[in-house]
Formats: sequence, structure tokens, C-alpha cells
Amino acid sequence: MQLDWQPKNLQNELIQLIPLKENHFEELYEVANDELLWEQHPNKLRYQRNVFQNFFDGAMVSKGAFLILDTKTNEVVGSSRFYDYDEINKTVLIGYTFIGRKFWGKGYNLALKKIMIDYAFQFVEKIHFHIGATNFRSQKAIEKIGAKKIAELEVAYHGEDSKLNFIYEILK
Repeated sequence: MQLDWQPKNLQNELIQLIPLKENHFEELYEVANDELLWEQHPNKLRYQRNVFQNFFDGAMVSKGAFLILDTKTNEVVGSSRFYDYDEINKTVLIGYTFIGRKFWGKGYNLALKKIMIDYAFQFVEKIHFHIGATNFRSQKAIEKIGAKKIAELEVAYHGEDSKLNFIYEILK
């Protein structure tokens, strides 16, 4: 039996995760089309439509990506995904996360990570996160929830050049 990394029932009082579909592109791009959102990200041009299209294509191929919705307003908050599940080592990665700036500092990232971590720990012992070496905001956020930096690695995002990332880990 194949493990479902896009379940339809992941939600809490703040957000709901919807399996990402092709028809979500425009509404997700509306959130992503913000140059300041990507200023610390390894790919600072992801606000550009063609660059975001490549990101979105990778999300679709991953079969683990979600559209994040605000449960009260139904507004699109952003996106995240599960990827690189390793059944033998009982690990999965959570990442490619972005949240619209209007939702920053309001508990959305923490709510997202809690939902995804709680789900993943039903199937794995370790969760990893690749975070860009210059993405200080995301590094602080992941450390706040207890993740520890364990390594550095050049990571090639879908259709992009390799960039230095830090690997963070949370153990079950």
C-alpha cells in the first residue's frame, strides 16, 4: 500500500491543507507574486511568473504538495509539501513552504508545521527540512519549534541550480 502524502483531512482551527491541483496556480501565484516574500530565499526570483511556474510544476510532480487556506476566510495563505519519503530510514522532508506576508507573525507557520509534523510522525521517526543558508527568517522559525541543524548540503530545487541549504531535523 502506498503512503498518502496528500491526505484530504489535515486542518486545525486556523488553516486547512488542500491537496494542490493544477487549477490552484492563479490563486497561489497571487500570494507568491511578492518580491519581498522571497528576499531571503535561495531563489529570489520566484515572484516572477515563469520562475513560479517551475516551482508549481515541481509541486505537482511531488504528489505531496498542499494549498494552505485560512479556515475562517478561505483565503489562500500559501503552500507547503511533503517530499523525499525514505521508507527504510523512516524519514520525510517538509518544505518548499511559503506563506503570504499578510499572514506572517500570526501563528500560521506554527499551525502548518504542527499539522504536517503530527501527520508525518504517524509514519516516520525523523523529519528533515532543507532551509536556504541565507533564509534567516525560516531558520529561526524552524528552530523555535525544536528542529536542530544537523548538516549543510547543496540542494537542486526542481529545475533550478543547486544552492547551499542547511538540513534541520526533528525526531519523533
